[in-house]
Amino acid sequence: MKLPRFGVEEWLNVNEKSAIYDIAGVSIKALTMEELFDLAGLDKEVFFAQLLKKKMDYGWIEGSPEFKTQVASLYKNMPVDNILQTNGATGATMLSLYALIEPEDHVISMYPTYQQLYDIPKSLGADVDLWEIEEDKNWLPDLDQLRRLIRPNTKMICINNANNPTGALMDAAYLEELVAIAKEVDAYIFSDEIYRSFDQPAPSIVDLYEKGIAVNSLSKTYSIPGIRVGWVASNTEVADILRDYRDYTMICAGVFDDMVATLVLENKETILKRNRQILEENLALMDAWIAKEPKASWIRPASVSTSFVKLDVNRPIEDFASELLQDYGVLVVPGNRFDKESHVRIGYCCDKDVLEKGLEKLSKFLNKY
Repeated sequence: MKLPRFGVEEWLNVNEKSAIYDIAGVSIKALTMEELFDLAGLDKEVFFAQLLKKKMDYGWIEGSPEFKTQVASLYKNMPVDNILQTNGATGATMLSLYALIEPEDHVISMYPTYQQLYDIPKSLGADVDLWEIEEDKNWLPDLDQLRRLIRPNTKMICINNANNPTGALMDAAYLEELVAIAKEVDAYIFSDEIYRSFDQPAPSIVDLYEKGIAVNSLSKTYSIPGIRVGWVASNTEVADILRDYRDYTMICAGVFDDMVATLVLENKETILKRNRQILEENLALMDAWIAKEPKASWIRPASVSTSFVKLDVNRPIEDFASELLQDYGVLVVPGNRFDKESHVRIGYCCDKDVLEKGLEKLSKFLNKY
């Protein structure tokens, strides 16, 4: 099992701590613990009094009943037992692909997307076809192209909805057609659903298809990437398979992490209200910047926290991004890390001041030559 370097994560790992204006990350502005307590209306002394009495053992291996109940409520008819807690959505994805994909399986993956979705199956010996997103289709892949790629032995179709890096969203009608195609060959649909659209939320794949597998976490939409808690939701048969493999990949997420994750989900509506406001205000700033910056254009994201901006530059985009960081302190993700030149990923749901200054300096650099 050999894996290539993880393009986006490698770029961020090397560069994010040196940035002054980080507009590369695609989480919605992370909460402090104090902010979380305020939003939850919880006296922090009460929380920490409970924590001080908690034994720091392994806790609930698959996630506490309270956590699993909260997650199950995000779906229409998901049994609590079919929710498995993981180490972020990355852990959920690794678990699902490791458990279900075998050598010579045929896998179709949306591309570009988060690199796990196609490179992990390849590393496991699967035959992977890339189902490419298309700019002239608002960054969605063509369903007719999927029909040409599908085979009688296709094991799994991997999607990321909404898409990273573009913010493009497969709506309910699109997903229903996708499900119909998958049903023809009895293929799984694996869906990374970590990015929520605040204007037009799409249904989860597990609410549309018995062989749908959904992964998510608290990192992006819920603004708590620091606790590294995610989950996978699936049918009972798949959940039982994942349990067997999960014992080899992790034991538990941790007592403290589970407590915080449960608190977040118990107060999700309040947190989502806060995050909607951040997204809407910052998206308006992005709209205004795109309108006045002649060297930048985009296909507007579907009110999710990631965007993919085309820049009018006549040099390799990674060279441009490296110099932008070095000279102006602005961090973006160069599009070549998603196999797309002339584009950068901008995470615009950061501090408003960081976004405004970052875009100002990006414009200054764009117009330097």
